[in-house]
Amino acid sequence: MAATLAGRRLLQRCAAVGRSQLLGTAVEAPSPGGREEAGGGGDGGDEIYVKKPPAVTTRDETSVAMPMSFMTGSVVGKRFYREATVRRADDGNGWTVMLDYRTLKSPAKRPLKLQSRTLAMAIAAEWEYQESDGIRPFTMPLMKLACTALERVPLTRKKIIDCLMTGFNQDLVFFRAPEDNELTVGLHKRQKEKIDPILDWVNTEFGFKPVVFTGVFGGKQDEGLAKAVETVLKNTTDFELASIDAMAAASYSLVIPLAIFRGRLGIEQAMELIRLEEDYQVDRWGLVEGGHDVDKADLKVQVSSAAVFLLLSWQL
Repeated sequence: MAATLAGRRLLQRCAAVGRSQLLGTAVEAPSPGGREEAGGGGDGGDEIYVKKPPAVTTRDETSVAMPMSFMTGSVVGKRFYREATVRRADDGNGWTVMLDYRTLKSPAKRPLKLQSRTLAMAIAAEWEYQESDGIRPFTMPLMKLACTALERVPLTRKKIIDCLMTGFNQDLVFFRAPEDNELTVGLHKRQKEKIDPILDWVNTEFGFKPVVFTGVFGGKQDEGLAKAVETVLKNTTDFELASIDAMAAASYSLVIPLAIFRGRLGIEQAMELIRLEEDYQVDRWGLVEGGHDVDKADLKVQVSSAAVFLLLSWQL
């Protein structure tokens, strides 16, 4: 069964999601005035540094740009700001994150402007809770997802959707352990109990009954079902697609993120379905400390941060 799980995961993985941790809340910033300004680091370096302001400064000159290493999980210099806040964008359309009185920019050197004030405050909270000895992007999942939604998804939307649909036929929820094997009959019963209601939801939601399979390489779903799912993906916003893609990469399933997206599943329910086979093996053979427990915690962070990102992006 371990080989079966590993084989399915290898076939289904479309993208990697960094290890991350969700953090608290933030406050709005007052209007800037009178403090030392800051600028972004060098175009190719990983450093973020503070520089003296010119005689006359503009909002663009009083900003901090994240280097591309932010998207890879490397530690990015030391904390150079006292507080993280949010304020209205200069054009009044959306919200920006402020590090002291410096506008936060994305790795592409564009202001990180968000339509949701709630999401902006949550991202500011991630910056607020950084330690003084270093900024750790892997503890800032909302910031990473925001950069992905603003910069990567608009340029690669079709590729992301194609990747998600490529693994659709091998979706985790379509797999069924053999019923005629004493080693897997218990897992088969658990899958019928927990996953069949989701398959019924897919039938109701999209108008096609999913096909279940027992082989590593999956089966073939109805073309109508695949097209219906693809249509949903094509109609998502960039923020919604970024969240769905992140959850799919973590869960080896597209159906589960779509069920979260449509309000059919909560985070705990989704976690139970994603880990159904591994939890069955743990119950049967025991927990490997430093292995199963770490994987479970890591998965929960990845799924929950993407789900929270999705929810916050819908709020004003």
